[in-house]
Amino acid sequence: MKLNHTIEAVTARIRERSQATRSAYLARLDQAANRKPGAERLGCANVAHAFAALPVNDKLRVVAEKAPNIGIVTAFNDVLSAHAPMQHYPDVIKNEARKHGATAQVAGGVPAMCDGVTQGTPGMELSLFSRDVIAMATAVSLSHDVFDAAVMLGVCDKIVPGLLIGALHFGHLPTVFIPAGPMTSGLSNNEKSKVREKAALGLVGRSELLEAESKAYHGAGTCTFYGTANSNQMLLEAMGLHVPGTAFINPGEGIREELTREAVRTVLGDIKAHRFAPIGHVVDERCIVNAMVALLATGGSTNHLIHWVAVARAAGIVIDWDDFSALSDVVPLLTRVYPNGSADVNQFQAAGGPGFVIRELLDAGFMHADVLTVRAGGLREFTGIPETHPDGGLQWVDAGASKDDSVVRPASAPFSATGGLKLLKGNLGRSVIKVSAVPENLHIIEAPARLFDSQEALHLAFSAGELDRDVICVVRWQGPQANGMPELHKLTPPLAVLQGKGFKVALVTDGRMSGASGKVPAAIHVSPEAAAGGPLAKVQDGDIIRLDATTGTLQVLVSAAEWDARPLAVMPEALVDANGLGMGRELFAGMRRNALAAEAGACSWL
Repeated sequence: MKLNHTIEAVTARIRERSQATRSAYLARLDQAANRKPGAERLGCANVAHAFAALPVNDKLRVVAEKAPNIGIVTAFNDVLSAHAPMQHYPDVIKNEARKHGATAQVAGGVPAMCDGVTQGTPGMELSLFSRDVIAMATAVSLSHDVFDAAVMLGVCDKIVPGLLIGALHFGHLPTVFIPAGPMTSGLSNNEKSKVREKAALGLVGRSELLEAESKAYHGAGTCTFYGTANSNQMLLEAMGLHVPGTAFINPGEGIREELTREAVRTVLGDIKAHRFAPIGHVVDERCIVNAMVALLATGGSTNHLIHWVAVARAAGIVIDWDDFSALSDVVPLLTRVYPNGSADVNQFQAAGGPGFVIRELLDAGFMHADVLTVRAGGLREFTGIPETHPDGGLQWVDAGASKDDSVVRPASAPFSATGGLKLLKGNLGRSVIKVSAVPENLHIIEAPARLFDSQEALHLAFSAGELDRDVICVVRWQGPQANGMPELHKLTPPLAVLQGKGFKVALVTDGRMSGASGKVPAAIHVSPEAAAGGPLAKVQDGDIIRLDATTGTLQVLVSAAEWDARPLAVMPEALVDANGLGMGRELFAGMRRNALAAEAGACSWL
């Protein structure tokens, strides 16, 4: 199938825009790749330190026999349900490496926080920048420089982008990502949301709410909605960085361990075949576009309009929201998974999963097929569904037709002819909206603004009945420089209640919303942020704001002369004093000062 013209054009402009930075990146990568292996290159004391604790046989392999040595970077902890299954993965990886005459070492661990635990708390202000901490921890782990390849153990929101950014700074290493899969289905996401809305209205108490939440989040594995964590896994499949079809196999399934072992065989095969497919070459502009297309085709998390900008920059590639917008205009929406549908990721997997989506996008010319992946067969291998072979080992079968066309559809009959995200522009700056989760009759909202300096202030106004009207809630001072750009997911239940009462309601903010949010129109990531002198700092209570997702505009309806003459508000002293104090937030002050805008990936390291 001929590549879609827009896909081709966007890729070409990204390639041209990135020429200088990409060339410099590849030069550094190739210089590192052309060195001798670490056990031959480093001094004797360095080598002795690196392998002192290895079993004798492993030490013999890596030092005397010059066997490949795999570095394991793990985000295991047992606070994150998605990461808890990874506790024993290093032992499995080492065992499989030995079977093939290689060795493996845990190079290091990276922090991993759960946004579900920290939502609405001061700890949430560490969340976005934890991505860059994870990237740095990955770099520290690999800086021992005695590895011939790497495997990355991680699943959730900031963890995968952080691991990916860190790995790309060691782009000369063949690298495979290993997930753990989603938890089995519990209380449905729709039922959970209904209980949350009842709680916001005071119709159920804490015990009933906790019972519902515990039925939804009930075991090991990723949360079952299609938020940032599961979007990560979809994008890694589309980038060819997994063993094909690994993303959404539940932790308890027998095939799960075999897929982890296959990841070891995959990365060793890359070394031994001298395919020269290190991660820095795999992740080129075509690979990044494939990830963007997969995000749009599945209505994935808005967080990736920040994270994948940063990921691309780590590989010397420059993308922006105009690229996402152009792709969204032509990429069809092929899935309905909560919050842009009622199905969970287990139902998505059962209906065809990533393999079905990638096949449809390739066949319709919406993805680049001529890309490197961690597999010799290229991206076509990622259209298969893994199964246990009757004689042992693994086999991949074609995804076939959709098993449930209310969940996944072919490119010839999509849910929508355009993707799930929309760029908004106007006198309030640039922002994004996840239109795939918002009913079409709510794509245009025009209403008076109610200004808030924090999400707590909005909750108080809601509880007091002050928002029972048409209203666009503007929550500012929530950007990277102000307070680390926390997710404002706890605003969804009260705003959904107001919407359910028939009011025209929307949110406008320079903060983030969770990948689980959606049904209330929300213009998020407004850039430049208020704390950096952005136009949100000019908004006044009562201003009429028009959010129009059909034309892609976000406007305060005042004359240009009046708007230009308005002074910029300054962040209230109470917020200045409170932001960054307590719960370790002081340690992130330098990151807040140096953070780029959301559209530039909110990077603190550039």
